[in-house]
Amino acid sequence: MSIKASTRLVDGVTIVDLSGRITLGEASSTLRETVRDLISKGQKNILLNLGDVTYIDSSGIGELVSSYTSVSNQGGKLKLLNLQKKVHDLLQITKLYTVFEVHTDEAAAVRSFS
Repeated sequence: MSIKASTRLVDGVTIVDLSGRITLGEASSTLRETVRDLISKGQKNILLNLGDVTYIDSSGIGELVSSYTSVSNQGGKLKLLNLQKKVHDLLQITKLYTVFEVHTDEAAAVRSFS
């Protein structure tokens, strides 16, 4: 199963709702292209909603880091929202939990950008 990504704008923050599995191949390139597209349109405050992401492999983790770096290099911020337990645990194991700002409440996450 591939990943689905849809975007919406809330108070100047682009929320990317992702669902499915972020794995090697098509799924991680979907994430990359979505983020790259947003940056090219000048949208630099990006919140990745991972509430419906059931699984991320090492390639998906790499893609999250790469997206984070791309956004940061453009002077923007990329944050994560609604991590499922498996994804949360994976970020803790890989020590990336300290890199990403992670939120559980969408409204609070959107406010955190301002």
